[in-house]
Amino acid sequence: MEVSVVEQVAGAESAGRLRPTRAGAVAEVVDRLHEMLFSMELLPGQSLRQEALAARLGVSRAPVREALRILESEGILEHVRNVGYSVKRLTAAEFEQTYLMRRALETEVIRALPPFPEDLIKRLREVNREIREAGERADFPTLHRLNVEFHFLVFQASGLDLVVDELQRVWTLSNVYRSAYLAYDHAARQRIVHEHDAMIEALRRHDTKLMTKLMDEHRAGTRAQIGSLLAGTAP
Repeated sequence: MEVSVVEQVAGAESAGRLRPTRAGAVAEVVDRLHEMLFSMELLPGQSLRQEALAARLGVSRAPVREALRILESEGILEHVRNVGYSVKRLTAAEFEQTYLMRRALETEVIRALPPFPEDLIKRLREVNREIREAGERADFPTLHRLNVEFHFLVFQASGLDLVVDELQRVWTLSNVYRSAYLAYDHAARQRIVHEHDAMIEALRRHDTKLMTKLMDEHRAGTRAQIGSLLAGTAP
């Protein structure tokens, strides 16, 4: 079984300094910035100073500068001349597009899922139990991390590595909004646990048609609430 995205992030963080070769350093900085965005170490609207990032990552400014350009080309960062780079804020319309992309990509990933071994089903149950416990004690960073881990344990089992990589980019764009929604909506925290339980049962039975339906419903609840908040139309 492949390790989860969260475990990959933890492994990268524990590995220490980045590799010294210039081409390798650019790739490593890009990966590390993706991880920082995915784990919400960097937030929408936050300014990014090249000097500070270089010092934090243990590299020179050159690979950091190139990595920032790459993330700008991916639509994750914005650059203003004479001001610098910042993490992109989403409009309501852009947020809606991230969920359109998620639906398309996640549907294909679910269709490609093989029968799940019992150890993976067991791990999903453990993660969902930890999600419930984190919600009960209002530990929102842990709740967010575990929710991401739950979904990417499922996605990675598909073997569609390039699609899963793109899903990580799309999830990164809307991470902070989804996390804030779970932090402030107690009913939503309870709902996702129950919905995860239903997904686990569908995966145990290898019912990908039901899993697709459950994922659509799971995604729709969050999408509607956050979309209305961004549009300024929430009750």
